Amino acid sequence: MLYKFKSKATGDLIMLEPQGKHILKLIGKEAGPKGIILPNEMLAAIDALNTAAQREELAIKAAKDTAKEATCPEGQGDTASPVAEGARTITLKQRVVPFIDMLRRAHAEDKEVVWGV
Repeated sequence: MLYKFKSKATGDLIMLEPQGKHILKLIGKEAGPKGIILPNEMLAAIDALNTAAQREELAIKAAKDTAKEATCPEGQGDTASPVAEGARTITLKQRVVPFIDMLRRAHAEDKEVVWGV
């Protein structure tokens, strides 16, 4: 299943089901086949997404630091670890940026964001 988020203030935003469900859960919405985000809910949703993205970034940094310490004991040079090098993954921040933009633009025009309709 795909989530197709729509607003009269923006173009459509399409997400795969796992990512769409995760984002909806983060903003406190039921990840059902249909739904709506009202303009008065959007600022709180934006804050929730930014907070979740910051938490993930801190967790990734902590994991990289731990991996670097484990593979590079003090005084033995700078051996790069796969985690420190960064296994290429798409972060939550990268996923939520377009959604946050959609919410900001819809909020500015006082338009709702819907999916499944």
